[in-house]
Amino acid sequence: MRKIFMISMMLLFGAIAFTSCKKDVHVLDANVAPVSKLNLPADQASFSLDPKSSSGIVFQWDASSTQDLVLYEIAFDKPTGDFSNPIYKVLSNGSGVQTQATISQKLLNTIAFTAGIASSSTGTLKWTVIVSKVANKQLSTSSRIIQINRPAGFAVLPAALYLTGTATEAGADVTKAIAMKKVTDGVFELYTSLQPGTYTLVDKNSGTSTVYSVQNGTSVQLNGSTTVTGNKAVYRISIDLTTASATLTQILSVGFWSAPLGKITFMLPYVGNSQWETNTTIVIPQQSYGLDSRYKYQFMVADASGKQSLEWYGSKNPDNPDPNSTTLPSYFYMYPVDNSQFNYCFKLLPATNNKNCTVNVNFSPAIANYNNTVTIK
Repeated sequence: MRKIFMISMMLLFGAIAFTSCKKDVHVLDANVAPVSKLNLPADQASFSLDPKSSSGIVFQWDASSTQDLVLYEIAFDKPTGDFSNPIYKVLSNGSGVQTQATISQKLLNTIAFTAGIASSSTGTLKWTVIVSKVANKQLSTSSRIIQINRPAGFAVLPAALYLTGTATEAGADVTKAIAMKKVTDGVFELYTSLQPGTYTLVDKNSGTSTVYSVQNGTSVQLNGSTTVTGNKAVYRISIDLTTASATLTQILSVGFWSAPLGKITFMLPYVGNSQWETNTTIVIPQQSYGLDSRYKYQFMVADASGKQSLEWYGSKNPDNPDPNSTTLPSYFYMYPVDNSQFNYCFKLLPATNNKNCTVNVNFSPAIANYNNTVTIK
């Protein structure tokens, strides 16, 4: 009996163990219901885009009737497209779980560009919503049209911009092209000389590049080149690809302006590579209150029409102490300032008085900040 009892118990425990090892099998329902109603923007809504604006455009729709978690994407296509190969897709807010998406005007401008809508023109985009669960995706049963007014400028902005050509200081070898200083996204500037010849702007100095050209001294377009005639001259070339605009300002002269004397005491000729430099004997003016070495720089410039004006560059501080051997380089960083006689001036190192010095103004794009130096020879 004992043996029979033991066998019975072993069979019972085995049955219990087998039963406990069984797992409930839950079959995943991969079916997903499409979005049936789009809410915002209204069909045929019109938008004049400003890529620099911080306000986005809100797209909204009703939720899918699917009970489980789903992901939403907005799909954009050309008006004749069927979304089988949309030109652009954007996840909704909340990494795809919300029933709305806020799309920046900058991105929408890029989408319009991808759809073939040219800058400074109006075109249409078609949009809908794709809902998905696992690998199953469903297009909304409806779609809408929006009108897009694109601004002037380029939707895709290069990270860098270079100047190259026979009219430039570096010549036509693109590998030696001059890098422009990036001011902000899409905005570049360069202080350089131009001589008779041609030049272009490129986004790379090797490989395949996008080419831009300045037209009529005021606008930028894709491809082409710019022809320079007349005498060699120094310019500040300002390029804004967000508005496809260009400004060429001629730098006629750079003068060392003594604050206590209230006048320019010497000129700095342009020496190339975005720099002005001269060798001169520095004389710090003696005033009734002592030596006064305050100075800044006066730039005489001319616009495209030839109209002349003055620009002033000096310290960012209204007043400064005398520099010494431990003074940081940032003391000599150049900033646009006003024409006041004594404010926003640098001061000369006292040891430079009555010494032959090299005075340099450096607006090279290769340095973090434009600066000036006065160095004893």
